[in-house]
Amino acid sequence: MMRDITLGQYYPVQSPIHKLDPRTKLFGTVILIAALFVADNIFCYILAAAAVFAVIAASRVPVRHILKGLKPVLFLLIFSVIFNLFLTDGKVLVQFWIFKITREGILRSLLMAVRLIFLVMGTSLLTFTTTPNQLTDGLEKGLGFLKVIRIPVHEFAMIMSIALRFIPILVEETDRIMKAQTARGADFESGGLIKRGKAMIPLLVPLFISAFRRAADLAQAMEARCYHGGDGRTKMKPLRYRAADRISYVVMLAFLGADIALRVLL
Repeated sequence: MMRDITLGQYYPVQSPIHKLDPRTKLFGTVILIAALFVADNIFCYILAAAAVFAVIAASRVPVRHILKGLKPVLFLLIFSVIFNLFLTDGKVLVQFWIFKITREGILRSLLMAVRLIFLVMGTSLLTFTTTPNQLTDGLEKGLGFLKVIRIPVHEFAMIMSIALRFIPILVEETDRIMKAQTARGADFESGGLIKRGKAMIPLLVPLFISAFRRAADLAQAMEARCYHGGDGRTKMKPLRYRAADRISYVVMLAFLGADIALRVLL
């Protein structure tokens, strides 16, 4: 399960999506999220599916790598489907005890599942095609206007970058500790939910100690290099929009407009 967490992982390959400006990809992720929450009928989701799979094809990232990121959120996905399936009012199709399945509930649960799947795929695709450094620069440059109201944009972008960098490291550390504890007789697989929760205690303690140790080492390294924030800092590779980025903005806005039109008209 730990190896199935794809958030923060970068897939190095040459593709048109990888070459886009990170601000363009961040804007595209926001547009996808907005479009999924605007969608309320099957035609909107068909349009979203076409857009997502077109971007995946252009990114040259294997679909199995992106679908692997769905495993950690499988419990949330199942819970959301069941919650909407049994607690949505409408035309009753099946009823037993206090539970009932309605036609509207089936439709809403299916649409909710598709929405969550596309959300995970979209965010995974962002990190698969953008390095942490590019993502940090994109966040800082894209949110630069917030400096006017004294929001520390650079510090916020730095926190996001460090968090994304630590995800694969902590996943690898968790896997290593689990193997060590399993070799000592620990059992993380069998038993009920409470037993599994208790079995995680020997895993969480060394994991937190390792995380705090890495954070302290990182803080000392930043202090040794005289890091003092974003004031006066320059970029080795400054971000510049190209023709492909401008075309992408037009396509994304057209996609959002078509999604809104489908909701209004249908």
